[in-house]
Amino acid sequence: QVQLVESGGGLVQAGGSLRLSCAASGRTFSSYAMGWFRQAPGKGREFVATITWSGGNSYYADSVKGRFTISRDNDKNTVYLQMNSLKPEDTAAYYCAAAPAVWGITTVETNYHYWGQGTQVTVSS
Repeated sequence: QVQLVESGGGLVQAGGSLRLSCAASGRTFSSYAMGWFRQAPGKGREFVATITWSGGNSYYADSVKGRFTISRDNDKNTVYLQMNSLKPEDTAAYYCAAAPAVWGITTVETNYHYWGQGTQVTVSS
């Protein structure tokens, strides 16, 4: 089992920045690729970003590319999502998730076995 706890959400004006954190406990953190997903009100959950177990490779949804950066610190068992130039359409609950490292870069929700409870990000115009 892996337990994931997100933090860092909040209310920010358009153009502002936030950094989300996701702290993991349980099984070896470095055994997992990590991803961020989000779900806006009335919409399905969508992929945002993912990073391999080593941190050596990452991949982003087109909607956030160039504005968001995913990173991880395996010594601290934490993955981060730095969000810059935020837009009102980024408003959503953000979830971190863990996928077995064998998946590498994956955007498929069902490949992620463990999920956090989510943290709310609200961007005002």
